[in-house]
Amino acid sequence: MSYNIVLIEPEIPNNTGNIGRLSLASGCNLHLVKPFGFELSDSRVKRAGLDYWQHVPLTIYESVDDFFKTHLNKKMAFLSSHGTKNYTAIDYTDNMFFIFGKESKGLSENITKKHPNDLFKIPVLSPHVRSLNLANAVSVVVYEGLRNLS
Repeated sequence: MSYNIVLIEPEIPNNTGNIGRLSLASGCNLHLVKPFGFELSDSRVKRAGLDYWQHVPLTIYESVDDFFKTHLNKKMAFLSSHGTKNYTAIDYTDNMFFIFGKESKGLSENITKKHPNDLFKIPVLSPHVRSLNLANAVSVVVYEGLRNLS
């Protein structure tokens, strides 16, 4: 039983490092889509991922198109603050892909328009907060998925 965490154009090295550690701890595969806002060799990635980074099951893609061509017809859930369905409504299945956008802008409009039926959000109750931190959002979705499959 595993999931696939996909970060499209991640910008903050600490988030990616934390998500790498989460991937390993939860038995997930991590997929990173370029361009990145940092180098994977950045000490902040390694510091956040501790000495676990070398064990993270990681795949890197040169572009968004490269990722989607590689995983055509795979089951995916897209997470966005613009989603209309709650993340708890995801039909969690083994080996599905959870797609997250960059920290500053989220998923591109091109992606959200292509996948309106698979677009989910994590509720944010304060009008003063636009969204959760990316690493926290990934954690919420992955562990809800693990709970659903157990």
